[in-house]
Amino acid sequence: MAKINEIPVEKIRQRFQLRKPWDSIIIFLLTILITVPIFIIVHQNLIDFNWYFNLDRIFLFVIIVALIQVLLLLLRRIIIILMALYLLFLAYGSLSGEYGFAAVYEDYRSLIYTMADNPHPQDIIVSRLLPFPNKNKILAAVDYDNPQVRNFAIMATTKHFRNFKRYGDYRTTIQCFAAFYEINSRWNYVSDPKGKDYIAKASESVRHLSGDCDDHAILMAACIRAIGGTPRLIHTTGHIYPEMLIGNMNDLETVNYLVKQVLFIKESENKDLHYHIDERGQIWLNLDYTAKFPGGPFMSEEILGALTLQ
Repeated sequence: MAKINEIPVEKIRQRFQLRKPWDSIIIFLLTILITVPIFIIVHQNLIDFNWYFNLDRIFLFVIIVALIQVLLLLLRRIIIILMALYLLFLAYGSLSGEYGFAAVYEDYRSLIYTMADNPHPQDIIVSRLLPFPNKNKILAAVDYDNPQVRNFAIMATTKHFRNFKRYGDYRTTIQCFAAFYEINSRWNYVSDPKGKDYIAKASESVRHLSGDCDDHAILMAACIRAIGGTPRLIHTTGHIYPEMLIGNMNDLETVNYLVKQVLFIKESENKDLHYHIDERGQIWLNLDYTAKFPGGPFMSEEILGALTLQ
C-alpha cells in the first residue's frame, strides 16, 4: 500500500502567518475598536467617583484595553484569519457597490454617536443583535409593486389632501399621510388563527383592510413605499408597527404644522407628535393602527428591532 504523505501543516501555517509587526498592529487596532463601545456601556452604568481629571475613567479605559488585548492575543491566529476574510468581504462589497468599507465606517460612527447620548447604551447593542421576527416573510409580504397595492395607495392620494399644492416640497409626505388616513380610518383589527402567526401580504390585506398589527404594518409600509415614501417597521414586545421617514428637525417643524394646523386639526388638537430619532439624526413618525393622526401616541416605547424598507 502506498504511503500517504503527511500534510505539511507547519508550512501552511507559516505561509498564512502575518509578518511582524503587522499582526500586533492589527490586534491593537481591533482592541481599540472593541474597547470604545464597551467603555461607553461600563461608563454609563458605573457610579461616578468624581476623581480629579476623571482618573477613574482613564483607569477604567486602560483596564478594558488590557483585558481585551490579552484575550485577542490568546486568539491571535484565528482572529487574524477572520480579519483577513472580513477585509476581503468588505473589499468585494466596496467594488461591487454593496456593503463595504464606507458603510462599516458610517455604521460604527453612528453607533458610537448614539451610544454616547443614550443613558442605556447596552440597549442599542442588544437591539442590533436581536433578529427581527419573521424578517424574510415580512419582506416578501411588503409587495409594494403589486398593482392592487399601488392602485390603492394612488386612490388614497386622489381621495384625501389633494388641494395642498403650495406645500410642494412635502407632496410625497402629504400623499403618504393620505394613505395613512385611508387605512387607519377603515382598519378592522382581526386576530391571527389560534396558535399561529399568520403574516398576510399587503396585496391580501388591501382587499378587506383587516388583520392584526403586523398585517397593518405591512400594508402601511407597502403603500408608503409604493408612492415614494420610506417606511420602516418597529418590533416591540408582542407588537409590530410602522413608521415613516420625514427628514431632519427642520422637516419636523413643517410636518408638525401640517399635521396640527392643516391636515389633522381635530384629531391632533392639544396633542404632541410621537417620533423616533435614529443614529443618523433622521426622524421617523409613528403610524401605528391605534394612532388617529400621523405621530399619534405609541403603544410601546420599547424598541427591540427596526426593519427599514427602502
